[in-house]
Amino acid sequence: MKEELSDCAKECILSNKKCTQTECRAWIDYKKDFNCSVIAVKKNGDMTLDQVSKRLNLSIVRIKQIQDKALQKLQKKRHLKALRLIT
Repeated sequence: MKEELSDCAKECILSNKKCTQTECRAWIDYKKDFNCSVIAVKKNGDMTLDQVSKRLNLSIVRIKQIQDKALQKLQKKRHLKALRLIT
């Protein structure tokens, strides 16, 4: 697990201390996962909408909206790539 983590995530795990770098893009206010979304994903694997909502302090409905929008963007990007290959 530790080989795929960033240096700061490894440091948090080794020192058994939560991350204090609140400006980091991966920082979340969830001490059980050392305040790091990267550690949360590596530690827990796939998570339910409920698990994600608890970590981000958002409603399940809002997490679902974010997920749907991200999937739309990915599908659009994939579609545009396919069109570029045809032309």
